[in-house]
Amino acid sequence: MCHTALLKASAFALKHRVPSIAARPLSSNPIAEPKAFLTPSTDRWNSMIRAHVDSGNFHTALSLLSAMREGGARPDHYTFPLVNRAVSSLASRIEVGEAIHCLAIKAGFAGDVYFCNTMMEAYVRNGGVGMARQVFDEMCVRDVVSWTSLISGYARVGDFDEAFDLPHRMRAEGLQPSPVTLAVLLRACCAAADVAGGCQLHGFVIKMGFGGHELVQNSILTMFSKLSSVEVVQKLFDDIQNRSVASWNILVSMYSSMGDVSGAIDSYEKMKMELSPSSETLTSLLSALAKSEDLRLGKWAHCHAVKAGQIDAILHASLVDFYAKCGELEFAVQLYEEAQTKSTTLWCIMMWGFLQNGEFLETVHLFQRMQEAGFMPGKDALRVLVMACSHLGVLMWGKGIHGYLIRNNTLEAGGSDDTALGTSVLNMYAKCGSIDLARRCFDRIAEKDIVAWTSMVEGYAVHGLGMEALDLFYRMKEEGVRPNSVTFLSLLSACSHSGLVREGCELFDCMITRYCIRPEISHYTCLVDLLGRSGRLGEALDVITGMIAEPDGRIWGALLASCRTHSDSVLGNYAAKKLFGLEPDNMGYQVVLSNILLVTRGGKKLKELGS
Repeated sequence: MCHTALLKASAFALKHRVPSIAARPLSSNPIAEPKAFLTPSTDRWNSMIRAHVDSGNFHTALSLLSAMREGGARPDHYTFPLVNRAVSSLASRIEVGEAIHCLAIKAGFAGDVYFCNTMMEAYVRNGGVGMARQVFDEMCVRDVVSWTSLISGYARVGDFDEAFDLPHRMRAEGLQPSPVTLAVLLRACCAAADVAGGCQLHGFVIKMGFGGHELVQNSILTMFSKLSSVEVVQKLFDDIQNRSVASWNILVSMYSSMGDVSGAIDSYEKMKMELSPSSETLTSLLSALAKSEDLRLGKWAHCHAVKAGQIDAILHASLVDFYAKCGELEFAVQLYEEAQTKSTTLWCIMMWGFLQNGEFLETVHLFQRMQEAGFMPGKDALRVLVMACSHLGVLMWGKGIHGYLIRNNTLEAGGSDDTALGTSVLNMYAKCGSIDLARRCFDRIAEKDIVAWTSMVEGYAVHGLGMEALDLFYRMKEEGVRPNSVTFLSLLSACSHSGLVREGCELFDCMITRYCIRPEISHYTCLVDLLGRSGRLGEALDVITGMIAEPDGRIWGALLASCRTHSDSVLGNYAAKKLFGLEPDNMGYQVVLSNILLVTRGGKKLKELGS
């Protein structure tokens, strides 16, 4: 049964039966020509499996285990750990790990510490921390690696209480954490945003004498770069005597993530005085430059990368992303086409580049090319595709994509494990005019976050369904979801389009008094539009004059539009003057004012004729 499960779990094994390779001529290349089939010793099989694992041919490594057993060779205590490395790297279904585990138990390796550690790692990488815990609990002898693997597993799934409790039990059993254990715990503190725990762990690291260990030092730097101030990180960095490329990369990455272009460039220039920057350094630098859309500095970084000969696949993808974000789509496409091998990530980045630059049809066409090239699109690529369909507004295409997601189990017909992708689908239906299908998608999202709730409210707002938007907001509050500023903006828009003046004003007050959300210009614009549409122009003007921030063209434009609707030439003239001061080159406002004056003067003449 285990053998059958293994074959079913590996798609490669079903299509390529490895024993057929035995008929090929021999060569010195251990991967291309498997001598192990002619001399079926366990050592040679292990060498074959190791060669394929080291080369990244993980499916082949799995199928070799099946072929090895069919050939009559017995796996030993090296075979299963090697295969577990393949399972860990594949990050495939949990059934693959279970099949390997079953075979290993039958072969008598259930108590082998080395095997159990790799089995735990395989389960953890495939989302089976519960199975990893079962292996751990059944081990007669546990070493530091065993404890570290389990700690890492709990940290991965966000169970930080268990992750932080295990080191105490570990020490109680007489084992001290290794540098790798401490690095895992520091990453867990970072993921849990546990500043106090991180500081305590930092003190423990120093007490244990691991303060100078490179892995631990870099983990400390990474943690504080996420949880503390720039000054703290810079001081810790300056205290490191032998700074590595990884240390510098953490510093550059910190400044880049903050959008501090000058800090990132300054760190990069200082790094060059000590060490040669890596492609990862330049990738982080480009990330900062992409956020600022600084084309000149981006080209400067590109030149540095070319001169240093450091453009690997990741940096190449970052360059495509950078030029697309800066609006240099033609150059981004050129770089994309020049890539010798196109990964799923690169396809997705180019799709995103087309989307950002308004080339929605090109986004869809690139997705089709991706499929024709034999790539299985990930969830990010599918989200981009759904967003492109949203902008195109073609409901038939949207339904086709939704069906594709369901058929490929990316979205199950009765629910969604991926909230972000499910939200993108409901957005697509709302923008394509099918609010009922959007609501059905919303109801099927298993774990609704604030983005999902807000998107559905926005969908109702666009369709002028103010009461439905309010009902959803009340349900959202009942379920304990806290609204944000975007939620209130969508609600105010819904009230404005539905004429719900009282409800809109109450929501505006609720946002400030109950949720302590400071209104932005967009909120004030919606409120002015809400009051203006209903003819309460004086109240709309009071809102504008009572603002703390300086009103911009959007707010005065909303008031002017309402003045045109209600033919108020006096207030319209006042709003127009404000607009001319802010945007003197915008002749559209002059046209609106002329229309208001034309209507009001025409009305006066009609009255005179009537009298």
